[in-house]
Amino acid sequence: MNPLIHHADPPVCVLFDLDGTLLDTAPDLAAALNRLRREQGELELPFALIRPTVSHGSPAMLKASFGVDADHPLYAELNQRFLALYQEFIAVETVLFPGMAEVLAHLEARAIPWGVVTNKPGFLTEPLLKALGLWARAVCVVSGDTLDKRKPDPEPLWYACEQAGVDPGRSLYVGDAERDVQAGNRAGMIALAAEFGYLDAEDRPHEWGAAGVLSQPTDLLQWLGGTVPAIRVPGAITAATTAQTGMPQTAPIIR
Repeated sequence: MNPLIHHADPPVCVLFDLDGTLLDTAPDLAAALNRLRREQGELELPFALIRPTVSHGSPAMLKASFGVDADHPLYAELNQRFLALYQEFIAVETVLFPGMAEVLAHLEARAIPWGVVTNKPGFLTEPLLKALGLWARAVCVVSGDTLDKRKPDPEPLWYACEQAGVDPGRSLYVGDAERDVQAGNRAGMIALAAEFGYLDAEDRPHEWGAAGVLSQPTDLLQWLGGTVPAIRVPGAITAATTAQTGMPQTAPIIR
């Protein structure tokens, strides 16, 4: 699908995945995971090894760190402790991805509502968004336990559009995992892949069936229709730090 089509017909709503799309949560999640490893008598893992697992939630992170699946006898205990450690320091280093502040400001300036649809549980989603001042700005927030179904099922996206009072067929969904694109397509939305998120070397976002692939958040502006105004965002972060990405600011992220 050609983004130029949407210059004359902007979306009525934009929905975002949370971890790896709207927010760079990997630093705080990695810190919690390494705290758990220390408690278990294990050495810390390099951030670069943890980052690609973040969008797939605690099951993937615990699998990569401890080699345990969800059916392992120790999984429930490790998962509970991991989430408790994360919840305690949930918004220490977490920030909007570079350029995302400008995107949100652009949406709000044009009165295009935006919201969040994530598989992250609500007891983590709500305090995180509130800590960053985003909860009241979002028109809707659908967490992983809001409904009985989660992505890649389209139901959470339909529910979010219902809460926002918009037509899914005229709305965008942006996410950094294949299940996000699958959910968006199944919901009849315009699904965009966030290549700037937590992808690993085996991910092929251009093969997910997305309408487009965003290399950075501001690429989304071309999908929003009309002339893109210059919007100044006080204090907006314009470059990812080495601490956030595990790489120098000038180095590209290798996929």
